[in-house]
Amino acid sequence: MPDLVHERRGDVAWITFNRPEARNALTFAMYEELAKICAAANDDPGLHAIVLRGAGEKAFASGTDINQFREFKTPQDALDYESRIDRILTAVEQCRVPTIAAISGACTGGGAGIAACCDLRIATKNARIGFPIARTLGNCLSSANLSRLTALVGSARVKEMIFTAKLFGGEEAGRIGLVHEVVEDLPALEARAAALATEVAAMAPLTLRSTKLGLQRLQQRLSREEAEDLILMCYMSRDFREGMDAFLNKRPPKWSGE
Repeated sequence: MPDLVHERRGDVAWITFNRPEARNALTFAMYEELAKICAAANDDPGLHAIVLRGAGEKAFASGTDINQFREFKTPQDALDYESRIDRILTAVEQCRVPTIAAISGACTGGGAGIAACCDLRIATKNARIGFPIARTLGNCLSSANLSRLTALVGSARVKEMIFTAKLFGGEEAGRIGLVHEVVEDLPALEARAAALATEVAAMAPLTLRSTKLGLQRLQQRLSREEAEDLILMCYMSRDFREGMDAFLNKRPPKWSGE
C-alpha cells in the first residue's frame, strides 16, 4: 500500500496518511502528493468535499519524518524546507472544496499544521493535538502557521501550546475551538466524517467557496521572506542538531540556546 492513499467515494475524496507503523509521520513525497491532490480538486467539478485522516487510531499524522531533516547542512536547506511546507499547506488551505480533518490519536507538528489548514476538524477523545517542538527538535513554526493557529485559538493559546509543548486532548481542543466537534472513538469518527462530508457536499458550492476566499483575505500575514531570520535562527542552531540527535536516540535534549 502507498504511504498516502487517495480514494473517491462519489463526490467526496478520502485521503489517508498510511504509515501507521511510524504514527503516520510525513515524508516529503507524502506532502507533495497531498498538494497534488488538492490542486487537482480545483479542476474537478464533480468533487464536493475532501476528508483527511490517518491510518489506524494512534495518529492522524505525527509530523514530518525526522529522517527528512538529516541532510540539512546549509541555511538554504532550512529556508527551502519551510518554503516547501508553506506551499503544501497553502495548497490544502486554498483547495476549492471544503476539507475535513478526521483526527484520532497524535496530530502533531506537520500533521497539526495540515489539520489547521482544513475547514472543519473532528477529533476523538483520545486525540492529542499540538506542536511540541520546544521539547523535541527546537525548530520553529513559519509566520503563516502562526497566523493560522492564531486565527483559530488566539495568540495566548498559541503561546501556551508552543511554550509548554502541550498536547491538547480532544475534549479540551473542542473547548478552545481547535476542533469543532468531538466524538467518542474511531468508528464514531469515521461515521461522523462521512456524514459531515455528505452534508457539506450538498451545499451551494459558490457560497462555500466565497466564504473560504473571504476569510483568507481577512488574514494578514508576513511573507516567508519577512520571517526568514527566525527560521534560520532555529534551524541553523546547535540546539536543532541536538534536538534531532536526542529524538533519534530517545534521550532528553540538552538545550544551550545556541
